[in-house]
Amino acid sequence: MNADLLAILEYWEREKGISKDTLLEAVEEALISAAKKAVGPARNLRVQIDRKHGDIRAYATLVVMEKPESKHDHISLAEAKRFHPEAQLGAEVEMEVTPENFGRIASQNAKQALLQHLRKAEKQLIYSEFKDRTGDIVSGTVRRFERSDVYLDLGKFEALLPNRERVPTEEYQVGERVRCYVKAVDTGSHGPEIILSRADPDFVVKLFKLEVSEINDGTIEVKAIAREPGYRTKLAVYSRDEKVDPVGACVGLRGQRVKNIVRELNNEKVDIIPWDPEIENFVANALNPAKLESINIDEDRRRLNVVVDEEQLSLAIGKRGQNARLTSKLCGWHVDIQAREVKTLGFEEKVAEAIHSFAAIDGISEEQATALVNSGFHTLEDLLQVELEDLSEIPEIAQDAATILESVRTETQSRISAAENEESTSEGDS
Repeated sequence: MNADLLAILEYWEREKGISKDTLLEAVEEALISAAKKAVGPARNLRVQIDRKHGDIRAYATLVVMEKPESKHDHISLAEAKRFHPEAQLGAEVEMEVTPENFGRIASQNAKQALLQHLRKAEKQLIYSEFKDRTGDIVSGTVRRFERSDVYLDLGKFEALLPNRERVPTEEYQVGERVRCYVKAVDTGSHGPEIILSRADPDFVVKLFKLEVSEINDGTIEVKAIAREPGYRTKLAVYSRDEKVDPVGACVGLRGQRVKNIVRELNNEKVDIIPWDPEIENFVANALNPAKLESINIDEDRRRLNVVVDEEQLSLAIGKRGQNARLTSKLCGWHVDIQAREVKTLGFEEKVAEAIHSFAAIDGISEEQATALVNSGFHTLEDLLQVELEDLSEIPEIAQDAATILESVRTETQSRISAAENEESTSEGDS
């Protein structure tokens, strides 16, 4: 049994990195209660384990007396001199008081004490080794589940991936290898505990640091990040070197860098956005590819009112408002997105506009324009398709029908020529 005890201690020393002497001292301390039960209330009782052979012995400090009054506290001079020839009356001598079969009793207590101290020492090692590793990425194997919390085996230690730090779209299996972000080393009622995360935005930042050397060496800075774990992440980056494109460096050749990160995130979408000190430009970059009509800034309330074309509204807001929410988190401003109001003309307004349009053409009076609109003509195209005889039947126009048609043709040709000239000028500039 004693040899077995030493073998167990050596095993834990190798596996857990806890000194065998430290474990032996803990076992010796724990065995005192067992010794008190077996020996009785001996004075200054202590237990010692032989470091070489594993033998367990109990010792008590007794007072040398002429006539001992208590066998637990005193010893006769003659008996003391058998073991300590220099012993004198009134002196204290340490005597072995190991009872028979104490090894069996002690081994049972030793096992329990060893496990208790092992857990305590293991947690202390957790704190000393991981207290400076907050922010690192570690890899572990899924060991077990407790409700929705996941416990991972990191080798020497066990770590906790709480439900609140899990990605809602991910499921894990016992034995599966998982990479996580060390979020904290908490000291709770049960000792230090390693808290892991896969949902923390800093997990994505750390992945980019590992994958993108320009971020790791400080050439590119991650200015802001907003994340909805499992669905989408927006990352704002800025280059300290004008020659380095921050977005291109993060994406990598043929998109390989960002693909590696997306693969680790189980196909979570990642938008890499160029950071800009001007909030209008930054928001426009964050909402890209949606085209913005205008941005109104409320500095006091830190609100941005973004106006987009109606066709761009769903693209700017995103599915279930996700794009707008992430943009707000990324920029640190509340972003309101709304469609540009398109003025809808009523019937009377349309009639008035058509009359005004006809009356603006040389050769058509306002009365004639009113007569044309009332007869069902609202555009130049309508008049180009009408025959002279049909137009002559309108009383207010009858005599001037030919003149009006000529004016319409002239205006139409003028507009066509103007459009062609504008197009030719644009092509020349480009």
